Amino acid sequence: MSQSQPTGADHGPDKARGFSPKKLILPVILLAAVGAGGWYGLDWYQHGRFRVSTDDAYVKADVTVMAAKVAGYVTDVAVRDNGYVKAGEVIARLDDGDYRLAVDAAKAKLATHEQTLARIDAQIAAQEAVVLQTRSQKQVNRADSQRAAAALQRVQALVRSDFASQAAYDTAKADRERNLAQIDQASAAVVAAEAQVDVLKAQRAETARGRQELQNALDKAERDLSFTVIRAPIDGIVGNRAVQVGQYVQPGVRLLALLSPKSVYVEANLKETQLAKLQLGQQVTVMVDARKDRPVQGVVESISPASGAIFSLLPPENATGNFTKIVQRVPVRIALDPQAVSEGWLRSGLSVEIELRAQDGKKPVRLGDVAALPNGFKPAPAGGEPVASLSLAQ
Repeated sequence: MSQSQPTGADHGPDKARGFSPKKLILPVILLAAVGAGGWYGLDWYQHGRFRVSTDDAYVKADVTVMAAKVAGYVTDVAVRDNGYVKAGEVIARLDDGDYRLAVDAAKAKLATHEQTLARIDAQIAAQEAVVLQTRSQKQVNRADSQRAAAALQRVQALVRSDFASQAAYDTAKADRERNLAQIDQASAAVVAAEAQVDVLKAQRAETARGRQELQNALDKAERDLSFTVIRAPIDGIVGNRAVQVGQYVQPGVRLLALLSPKSVYVEANLKETQLAKLQLGQQVTVMVDARKDRPVQGVVESISPASGAIFSLLPPENATGNFTKIVQRVPVRIALDPQAVSEGWLRSGLSVEIELRAQDGKKPVRLGDVAALPNGFKPAPAGGEPVASLSLAQ
């Protein structure tokens, strides 16, 4: 009997099972994983290892806290919350009645003192005239004394020749002695008059010193009066207003805050392990949580000289007790693109995420190298050293 040969139809199912697509799933997954890992590794090697980022960052601005310099009741508040004011504009006014009275009283005291000085000046002038008069009288007495001396000599000669009596000689001698006494009297009068002038001048100098004190009192009164009008020291936006009309304020009590819109910057708290890759002048990309669609460019402006913990109310003290090491964070100030700052949508306190390429092959920006900075940025004035502070272009 002949044996039958198997046909192709008998081996069809075995061939189908040998080429099942399920056998390709695992290799494909492994290949994709290897490819993804390789791509990620290449990206990390080329870019990721140079990338520094953190979400512990916030928008900040310079804040000027306004306070009264003198006490008084508030009579007018000229600003509103969130309103813009320019430097020199009136913010509030205090009741100035008492301060005006103080100015008037100081002026009256100064005027009285001026009159006293004028009276003393007149007395000095009169006394100097007396000095001149006594000096003139002394000259007259000296001339009379010389005449009497000559007359005495003539009478004395006549007496020797028996042409004059002894009585005439005695009279001439008495006139001579009287004139000498008058000279001494005139000299004493001159000394007394000059001494009185010195006394009056000393009195005037003492009074003049008192005048300076009164002038200082008037200046202070006028200064206090000017402080009843509270003006904005800078251009800024009013925030956290606490002052109200009718409120009694004391010196140093907070009235409101002024935020400078031109001083907006970002403060990022980077880990201490990230600082080795950081250089001043590096470009930074800032993503604001309020507008994820609008990245803002910036540059590293400065790095804090100490970690944030050092400036806290209770700085760490690890000399005693158990120690747990915690990665410290150091504040880094980032200057922002002036164009974005001028648009006004960056608000102090907004949360942001920052990212920068720590080593992108570029040299760190140096002072004076304006071309190396992003458009709108300019270095702070100094000379030649690595940039320590970058300020926004005005």
